Amino acid sequence: MTRVVLGRIAGPFGVRGWVKIASFTEPPEQILEFPLWRADQPGGGTREFRPAEGRRHGKGLVVRFEGIEDRDAAIALARPDLWIERRELPALKEGEHYQTDLIGLEVVNLQGQRLGQIDHFIDMPAGAVMVVVGERERWLPTGRDRLVRIDLKGGKVTVDWDAEF
Repeated sequence: MTRVVLGRIAGPFGVRGWVKIASFTEPPEQILEFPLWRADQPGGGTREFRPAEGRRHGKGLVVRFEGIEDRDAAIALARPDLWIERRELPALKEGEHYQTDLIGLEVVNLQGQRLGQIDHFIDMPAGAVMVVVGERERWLPTGRDRLVRIDLKGGKVTVDWDAEF
């Protein structure tokens, strides 16, 4: 089972059991389209959450889960990552990829030089950055002008990037 982290509980909101959510989806409201979220529990095991209501609030989101009725219950949730199983993600159009599917792939440049493997992604204001770890760590932009080819079956991503940069 492959997990995909959608966001994180960022703390309680108000007195009626609502919580602030840090969404990792794009756009942020897309997290609300998933009917069931999971979180690992500190003592082991998994807890399921079903959003009963959710909306934008300021720069973030707030959500009320089924069964969470007051601030004390919201505080008790702590701040876990919220995840789903990879198979629960919707199908993509041709040429689109989920970041989670690219993690671990080898990265080479147009000259065939190996730059390393994709370790993770960081969302920056100007767009996502792929963190590639090899003989050194590189942060590579993921714009269409930089990602030349993605070969999931071959386990390789080709980028337009100078190995010396």
